[in-house]
Amino acid sequence: QVQLVESGGRLVQAGDSVRLSCAVSGLRFSSYAVGWFRQTPGKEREFVAAISFSGDSTYFPSSMNGRFTISRDNAKNMVHLLLNNLNPEDAAAYYCAAGSRPTNKPSSYDYWGQGTQVTMSS
Repeated sequence: QVQLVESGGRLVQAGDSVRLSCAVSGLRFSSYAVGWFRQTPGKEREFVAAISFSGDSTYFPSSMNGRFTISRDNAKNMVHLLLNNLNPEDAAAYYCAAGSRPTNKPSSYDYWGQGTQVTMSS
């Protein structure tokens, strides 16, 4: 069956960087776009980044101010999300998702992982 497994979430401090990974299995990975979303309790899932099936095109919301980078390795069925210069607003559960197009809409994605938590230390 299709599986997406996120990893890399941890306790961080303001200004830190963290690299999240998404391991995908059970589908033809190179034919799927991948998106990252994040969510905090009581809020809707927020678009963070997306990458095309080839990796040639990447997409970010302007609110991320260029702090995030997304990449993929189709030979290893992996997608990575690098979060730089973290601030308290970045603390959330981060989810990766696979779909036919790299959009900012959660409903466009067919498969989802269980999430990995980024926690900000006080």
